[in-house]
Amino acid sequence: MSTFSHVRGLGFHVPERIYTNADLEKFVDTNDEWITTRTGIKQRHVVEDETCLDLVYGASVKALADANMDADELTHVIIATFTGDMPVPATSCVLLERLGIKNKVAMDLSAACSGFVYAIEVARALINLDPSAKILICGAEVLTSRVNWEDRSTCVLFGDGAGAAILTAGTEEEPGRVLDTLLSADGKPALNLTIKDSGSAHPYRLGDTVGKENFIEMQGREIYKHAVRSMTAISTEILAKHGLCADDVDVLLPHQANMRIIGAVGKKLGVPEEKVFVNVDKYGNTSAASIPIALAEAKESGFIKNGDLVLLTTFGGGLTWGASLIRF
Repeated sequence: MSTFSHVRGLGFHVPERIYTNADLEKFVDTNDEWITTRTGIKQRHVVEDETCLDLVYGASVKALADANMDADELTHVIIATFTGDMPVPATSCVLLERLGIKNKVAMDLSAACSGFVYAIEVARALINLDPSAKILICGAEVLTSRVNWEDRSTCVLFGDGAGAAILTAGTEEEPGRVLDTLLSADGKPALNLTIKDSGSAHPYRLGDTVGKENFIEMQGREIYKHAVRSMTAISTEILAKHGLCADDVDVLLPHQANMRIIGAVGKKLGVPEEKVFVNVDKYGNTSAASIPIALAEAKESGFIKNGDLVLLTTFGGGLTWGASLIRF
């Protein structure tokens, strides 16, 4: 017999400092019109003195409070990120110390922008194995540490932030039930979005200088095509699997990459604009943090109401993509 998994609490945290498009004009060869028409982004939050761990901690504390849960009740901590404070130890392990807890299962997960949806599926599997599990999942990124501020095609896209959720077992009738999650990946076009430095294929050597390989490199046109096609296909698949269609979706919450992708996915799925949650204009693309920030903000603002069927869909480097259905 399957065990049902439920979202019990949500929270997000972003840095206070904001870079507007006008701010970027001061040191990047770009302008507000160029950024807005191509991406829909008006501003992004950028770390100043904070680290990825600080963002994770802020989001996690809010999610725990929303779930009315103490940190020590957690059994697992899963953090989706590729911009953690350091390769080792994992950000999840260090978070345990910050939360004042120990002897929990902790691990980081790398699936780029799809990381949070991947973490949902990992949490569901763990809860199915042990219904007493209480799991914190978080998507967090400090992407501005990995952008080339001289590359106007990429640096305008990204921002920093974190979003978190608490998942536990529950009954079929309780709100927040994760109906299903589908995941997929394809390594063939992975080089369309890369950070090549620090991996074993591109090791550091003493005296090496910083180069373009230290930062995000992306073939925007190819990423756009893959993103729209993959997000639409996996969303259609998960709806069909449960005998549902676009009319049954109360809220479509896509990865907040840019407005062109969001608009194209919504149109291809046949979901009206008024049902599509958008906050990319305020935060930019925060990668693994994108879905949980949007989910927490949509719930907090009342965009997601009790009883709503919410469709999450995402796409990221790897290439990875996924979709999840949640009944709130």
